[in-house]
Amino acid sequence: MLGALLAICSAATFAFNNASVRRGVLTGTVGQAMAITVPLGLPIFFLVAVVSGSLGTLAGFSPKSLAALSAAGILHFVWGRYCNNRATRAIGTNLVAPIQQVNLIFTLILAIWLLGEQLTPLKILGIALVLIGPSVTMRSRRPTVEKEVSDEKITAIDAEKPVEFAPNYPEGIFFALLSATGYGFSPILVRVGLEGRGLAASVAGGLVAYIASTVVMGLVLLWPGRLRDLWAMRWESAKWFTLSGILVCLSQMFLYAAMSIAPVTVISPINRLSILFRLYFSRLLNPEHEMFGGGVIVGTLVSLTGALALALSVDALANLLPLPASILALLHWHWP
Repeated sequence: MLGALLAICSAATFAFNNASVRRGVLTGTVGQAMAITVPLGLPIFFLVAVVSGSLGTLAGFSPKSLAALSAAGILHFVWGRYCNNRATRAIGTNLVAPIQQVNLIFTLILAIWLLGEQLTPLKILGIALVLIGPSVTMRSRRPTVEKEVSDEKITAIDAEKPVEFAPNYPEGIFFALLSATGYGFSPILVRVGLEGRGLAASVAGGLVAYIASTVVMGLVLLWPGRLRDLWAMRWESAKWFTLSGILVCLSQMFLYAAMSIAPVTVISPINRLSILFRLYFSRLLNPEHEMFGGGVIVGTLVSLTGALALALSVDALANLLPLPASILALLHWHWP
């Protein structure tokens, strides 16, 4: 249950991060977002590792673990995040979210193939519900219309928005699918790198991932024109990118902790709840541009039911409900 709770916390903070990035890229660039959000995680993870006493666990990582964690950091924090930010800038976070659900398929296939994990009827039911819930929510949303710029606009970003937002669907869909590869493959590498060593190692593992991704980001910033673009960033964008960097760092802490104590086939589907949280945080940051109905409540309940099915073991369910032997036998089925 602790792993499921940590995964839900990761989903919530990741969703808030996406809403913050969306606000930032309205007046900033994707490169500026990357230059702030990636390196910002390094000092935060280092401080937490020192305070928690888990810094010493770095010495216990094998070369294979260090390589896997470094690759996970680059794949998730650099590749996945860049593609996600490009897609978000092109079509908005609410349109990106359902496309990215394909990363769950990548993760589950690799978890079964490489990690020897198993699918059970409870997990299959949970996965289905977690995927159906966001679909119900997204279909319930009515398209919103951008208002013309007027004196009623009260924020700097609102004042600078175009009269009408025209999504760039080819670019948005392309980069959303690319981000799904990074977000789908990286949990497998995290699971391999942490070697099931528990919560203490998860912070150290996250630190390794952020060191690798920060080094790569530093090399990118050496490219001609990148530093000039960074110094040209406006305060309004910097504020939202900084908040995003802190939130995504917290999200990764929760995710690494969850991966260290629970199977990928449980954590990754639960983490998909971020698609629901995205809608709520979008409403919080842009209430005049978001509309919600009863479908949101239905979708939330369906997805949370799926999360519960993923978190419960057959034994725990048998203790809660008086199930007949035939049902218990069916629930104990697994594949492979």
